[in-house]
Amino acid sequence: QVQLVESGGGLVQAGGSLRLSCAASGRTFSSYFMGWFRQAPGKERAFVAGISNSGGSTYSADSVKGRFTISRDNAKNTMYLQMNSLKPEDTAVYYCAARRGTRLRVEIHEYDYWGQGTQVTVSS
Repeated sequence: QVQLVESGGGLVQAGGSLRLSCAASGRTFSSYFMGWFRQAPGKERAFVAGISNSGGSTYSADSVKGRFTISRDNAKNTMYLQMNSLKPEDTAVYYCAARRGTRLRVEIHEYDYWGQGTQVTVSS
């Protein structure tokens, strides 16, 4: 089992940047494919970005390509989401998630563990 804790959210002006972190407990962090999701008010939770177990492969939703970068440090049991050129439509609660296995999945039900979420608010 793994526990996930997000941090780094906050209020930022449009065009600004934030870096989210997701700290994982346990010794098997590298066993998990990791992902970031977000949920805006009144909308369903949606995939943002994913990263392979080694960190060698990354995937991003079209809405964030070129602006967000996902990375991980397996030695520190931590995943990151660097968010640049933020837009008001990026406002949401951001969640990190872990799934056993090595393949990219974008569906919520494919992930086994979730953090509690961190709020990101982008003002215009």
